[in-house]
Amino acid sequence: MMHEIVTSLPGDEVLRRAKVFFAESVPHFGAFPEKEGATWVSFRGQGGEEIALAVFPTGGGSKVRGSSLLFNQTVARFFSTLPPIEQVIA
Repeated sequence: MMHEIVTSLPGDEVLRRAKVFFAESVPHFGAFPEKEGATWVSFRGQGGEEIALAVFPTGGGSKVRGSSLLFNQTVARFFSTLPPIEQVIA
């Protein structure tokens, strides 16, 4: 399942927070970085399951996409911790 959010955080901060969150905040289903680049990271967790996250710069923050099969609830919970971009209503 694919998850997506737009946050006010820069991409490198999103990836830093993801590494902490998936390693420490979900002890029964911890996932740890396996491969990474400047704008993405893949995690490997229980039973070899994967979480993939990518960040894309956007006006005032980052668009974040995440994908996983087993860790869908965990990815959604991580996304809920990211501050949204303030939207201006005209």
